[in-house]
Order: sequence, then C-alpha cells, then structure tokens
Amino acid sequence: MEDTHNHPNYVMVWFALAVMTAVEVGITFLSWSKTALILVLVGLAIWKALLVALYFMHLRFESRPLRILAVAPIPLAFILVLAVITEFRW
Repeated sequence: MEDTHNHPNYVMVWFALAVMTAVEVGITFLSWSKTALILVLVGLAIWKALLVALYFMHLRFESRPLRILAVAPIPLAFILVLAVITEFRW
C-alpha cells in the first residue's frame, strides 16, 4: 500500500530558512561574548540543517530505518571535528 502525505509548503520552509539566515547575520553584529555568539549561531545552523534534511531531503516522510541510516554518520562527524580541534590546540 502506498503511503500518501500532504506535501509541505516549501515556500514557507524556504522563508523560515531565509529568516533564520537574516537572524544569524544580525546576531553577528551584537556585542555578546564569543562563546554566546558561537552557541547561538551553531544552534541556528543545526536547526536550519534539520529543516533542510526533513523537508527538502524528504526525510520527514521516510521510514524510521531510513531516517536512522541518514543520522548514523553524525556522531562520527562530531568525533572527527573534535579530533581536528584537539590537534589544532596542541
């Protein structure tokens, strides 16, 4: 049996991504500490990546095993980034 779903409003998703990008640009001009800026900007970047993966890559409408397959490499990428950062600090 074929699963049917409503198509998301891609224009609204694109608009949300554009607004978040504008917010990111605006945040860079604030006089917050570097740590706060980095945390907020990374959080917004993760949120934007999640929106792109869910809607434009259609993962929201896929089965659970396929979602797990798409998310599985993320811990490895995190470990590799940490390894590069620690090498740079030495």
